[in-house]
Amino acid sequence: MTSVTTSTVLINDAEKIELEDWGPLPEGTGEPMSTAGKVLWKGEGPLEAGLWKCAPGPSRWLFETNESITVLTGRMTVTEDSGGSYVIAAGDSAVFPKGWSGTWDIEETIFKVYTAF
Repeated sequence: MTSVTTSTVLINDAEKIELEDWGPLPEGTGEPMSTAGKVLWKGEGPLEAGLWKCAPGPSRWLFETNESITVLTGRMTVTEDSGGSYVIAAGDSAVFPKGWSGTWDIEETIFKVYTAF
């Protein structure tokens, strides 16, 4: 059984939090893209919230859970397999539903808050 975190997490300045090296992005489709992050909260099953940073480059995604993001810094173009294309940049939020597939072209290092559910 997964341990559920029940304490409050307060972040005053997310950019000052020490991130862990998460290695190259498995979804990357070009040169290796370095990633770093920190899990801030873990619940049962896929429930998780945290911070994620990724270097520029192209990647291909198929979401196995729902994910909500808010971009703190950076910029990327997201293209759905169905054809829609969107620029997501600092201050923007997006939700990727389970089963979403498409590409992310990260143009400027992305630093985001994410929630997987």
